[in-house]
Amino acid sequence: MAAVSLSVSTVKPLGDRVFVKVSSKEEKTAGGIFLPDAAQEKPQVGEISAVGPGKRNEDGTRQELEVKVGDKVLYSKYAGTDIKLGGEEFVLLAEKDILAIVN
Repeated sequence: MAAVSLSVSTVKPLGDRVFVKVSSKEEKTAGGIFLPDAAQEKPQVGEISAVGPGKRNEDGTRQELEVKVGDKVLYSKYAGTDIKLGGEEFVLLAEKDILAIVN
């Protein structure tokens, strides 16, 4: 079987799904204490890398997503599917799991 190399540019989310590039984890507290990997919390902020075409309405038309590539977003802590593509970490989320756009 041939090996397949996947990247965000070769994988397109379906429906109302989006790929979010996960922001780096906090390795140090505000007080300067370094945290071990086990104590670090899962990040909830990331940048939209790819978006699907949108959810289909009952009449067959597509409902456009409220987010776009490049938006920085806050998403639910345990939402989505963690995916590693090209050595980078992403989360594949449904649009409903995005809580806010961060400026």
